[in-house]
Amino acid sequence: MRHKKTGRAFSRPSNQRTALMRSLARSLVIHERISTTEAKAKELRPFVEKLVTRSRTDSVANRRLIMSRVPDEDVVKKLFTVIGPRYKERAGGYLRVVKRTARGVSDARKLAYIAFV
Repeated sequence: MRHKKTGRAFSRPSNQRTALMRSLARSLVIHERISTTEAKAKELRPFVEKLVTRSRTDSVANRRLIMSRVPDEDVVKKLFTVIGPRYKERAGGYLRVVKRTARGVSDARKLAYIAFV
């Protein structure tokens, strides 16, 4: 039974799902806009928005929490110096998912861009 199980599994074990989210979050913070499937973008949005909310106030505790979620010092530095201050006054909703056209006949997955607002 699947009671109270939230989130998409992406046909992967939990450690691969965690690695996928970390990798997508890292790419999104570095490039500030990435193209991926719609399902991955929708799953990535709350993951990154929580990181941005933490990065709005710079403290050692917040830096360590974000480092535990995305273990990349360049990403943590950019979150606290560029992205966090940018959204200091914003109440939430830092990301937007824009749907794209489908790939084609053989692979009909829905694509989307995810980018900072």
